[in-house]
Amino acid sequence: MPLSPKEDVTLEREEPIIAEPIQELDRQEHFINRELSWIEFNKRVLHEALSESHPLLERAKFISIFSSNLDEFFMIRVAGLEGQYEAGVAETSIDGLTPLQQLEKIKQEVELLLEKRNECFYQDIAKKLEQENIHFYKYALLSPEQQKAVSAYFDKEIFPVLTPLAFDPGHPFPYVSNLSLSLAIQLKGENSTTRFARVKVPTTLPRLVRLDCIAGIELKPGEIGLLWLEDVISGNLEKLFSDVEILEVHPFRVTRDADIEIEEDEAGDLLETIEKGIRQRRYGSVVKLDINPEMPANLKRILMENLRVPERRVYKISHALDLSKLMELMKINRPNLKDSSFVPREVIDRENGTIFSEIRRKNILLYHPYDSFQPVVDFIQQAAADPDVLAIKQTLYRVGSQSPVVKALIEAAERGKQVAVLVELKARFDEENNIVWAKALEKVGVHVVYGLLGLKTHSKIALVVRREQDGLRRYVHLGTGNYNPSTAKIYTDYSFFTCDEELGADASDLFNYLTGYSKRKHYRRLIVSPFNTRNRIIDMIQREIEQQRKHGNGHIIMKMNSLVDPKTIKSLYRASQEGVQIDLIVRGICSLKPKLAGLSENIRVISIVGRFLEHSRAFYFHNNGKDEIYLGSADMMQRNLDRRVETLFPILDEALRRRIKTDLELMLKDNKKAWELDADGCYRKQTIEGIEIDSQHLLLTNDSSQEVIKKTTSV
Repeated sequence: MPLSPKEDVTLEREEPIIAEPIQELDRQEHFINRELSWIEFNKRVLHEALSESHPLLERAKFISIFSSNLDEFFMIRVAGLEGQYEAGVAETSIDGLTPLQQLEKIKQEVELLLEKRNECFYQDIAKKLEQENIHFYKYALLSPEQQKAVSAYFDKEIFPVLTPLAFDPGHPFPYVSNLSLSLAIQLKGENSTTRFARVKVPTTLPRLVRLDCIAGIELKPGEIGLLWLEDVISGNLEKLFSDVEILEVHPFRVTRDADIEIEEDEAGDLLETIEKGIRQRRYGSVVKLDINPEMPANLKRILMENLRVPERRVYKISHALDLSKLMELMKINRPNLKDSSFVPREVIDRENGTIFSEIRRKNILLYHPYDSFQPVVDFIQQAAADPDVLAIKQTLYRVGSQSPVVKALIEAAERGKQVAVLVELKARFDEENNIVWAKALEKVGVHVVYGLLGLKTHSKIALVVRREQDGLRRYVHLGTGNYNPSTAKIYTDYSFFTCDEELGADASDLFNYLTGYSKRKHYRRLIVSPFNTRNRIIDMIQREIEQQRKHGNGHIIMKMNSLVDPKTIKSLYRASQEGVQIDLIVRGICSLKPKLAGLSENIRVISIVGRFLEHSRAFYFHNNGKDEIYLGSADMMQRNLDRRVETLFPILDEALRRRIKTDLELMLKDNKKAWELDADGCYRKQTIEGIEIDSQHLLLTNDSSQEVIKKTTSV
């Protein structure tokens, strides 16, 4: 069993041990730009839409995910670069690019991807959907009888929701909300003057209108007919603008800066400040304007001038704008066009005894979604109902709008238990949802903390204190993912349950830090950001270097969402130069360049993009046969290491370490959904030689990764 941090004095220093500095490590050409690396990730998402290995509706879903990802990228990352450029910031990125250079490269890449996305959907997926009796129609090409029926539907279901907004000296340019789709309309007014109006496509209605559900429409037996909502509105605009000639109608879509900037040290009430920030988010500057290529120059000029958009922020997109709404296709009841459903494994016997008796018997490791998330919900629900439970403490980051976990916490408080919850109000795009839950928890007497000044609490931890025959016992859940049953079905994450005394004491100390004024920086077993995560990781990398020098068997495996932190990257470069074998499984952004001679030829980087979103973080160090593994919530990014509360926790059980290691080994063998990063910053699909290995599919259809590894040892 590996030494715990308190036993290994080399892991308790404030500053990590590092090798002699090598100047080459700091050269700009040794790093990949963060923003361009993210675009490479979204390109891999788009590839899943291109892949015929997925059922048709799942392919359309990947188009939707790609598009939603792009929206968030512009709302946060591109908005930040635009702000830097407008402010005259001269600081360059890790690879030496100015903000403007990055913006130019982003536009070049995104325009190509949008063309590829549209080609994929319209020339491939949509045509194959037609073969499955699912048709996209255009209003102008409907028969007169069909148009009449759709027009009647428009009168009843759409017209009452619409608000035409004029723009002239008596009407200011209408406010255009973030991510809203609108119609820009040019009208012929009195004395042949032209007028401009805008009609917002309502978000309260489905974006895809089902023709087969409209009375009076006759289609082929079993056919599903679809119309874009904006097409229906365009075809019936004369009902909004009676006695006025409509000259031009063109869709446009706006993306705004949605990052909330909070001066926390000046905020008297954080909840009130966040609520204000959410309202202000609506008025962020426009960072992207989508239009059709056919839009005439005068309409485009009106939009650019009034939305204050320079040419570099304008994107010309053929066909329908905003394909994120293709997610609505998943509502179609065609199981043969979707992934087959699956039932997660029930690892814990829920019939005999409580989850607490199971945890007393042994530490429990779950790997979602392959293992059921229900035990995590049971942990809180049983604690709420158990008369012997005295206290429950938990962090909440993203929990969803219908949360059984929060409802159980409310029940626990109503039963008189001591309940303390840190609700992170600054969880991006979940702020409103978290505010609702925070208020609901406060209402029943839960001790609610909104977060720490200047830090986001991203840690996933729950503590239950229970009175038992031999005294009080602490039960702890630690995870790599959120307390959200919905995302647990599509994200891969680990859950760990224990009643280990030292981890329990660490959990108590951590909650004292989160809810009180405790400044504890060192913990018995936990690694905690912002205190020492980077230093401890670098120390363990350095220890692997020393083991490589002594024994020649250094090996590191790291799995994470993003790898950006320069200090961590340079430590990995040093380890590679010393001969340590390094395998990195980085789903998203990776600023490290592998396979560079003399620097990183011993580093392999892969990214797995498939049915489930790879979300777990795991850190393996061979340590000359005394394997050490940490799981946790932190990626290797400056924000996670310096500006967030994160926890990494050790897996001390040999059997559980072996299971995690085989999970990682299976992913490293993946040749179906894995992409390998080359020194030029591009990702390339793995070549299938011998047995085809899709790690997610194999984990889904087998009882354990150990079984899978046995089957693939010949590969």
